[in-house]
Amino acid sequence: METTAQILEILSKTLEIYSFLLIVRILLSWFPNLDWSNPILSSVSSITEPYLNIFRGLIPPIGGLDLSAILAIFALQFFQGVLSSSAIALLNTGISYG
Repeated sequence: METTAQILEILSKTLEIYSFLLIVRILLSWFPNLDWSNPILSSVSSITEPYLNIFRGLIPPIGGLDLSAILAIFALQFFQGVLSSSAIALLNTGISYG
């Protein structure tokens, strides 16, 4: 059980890092004059675009405003919370009271 909890915690931390990258990507999209051929910006974009495209297919832009990123962040935060809670629950069931 402890190994499974550790794996779930690692996945949760990975989603936390991805959330940070996603927020950086969204904030950078507010600056239209950025050079996206820059290796760092290009890497951030290539990592986050596939995930964002899933939600862009669900929610079309409204008045030029892309609200799909908000849903993408909420979904990521939800799954991160589920993984973290599951890891904690597994660790708590493995505690012996003796």
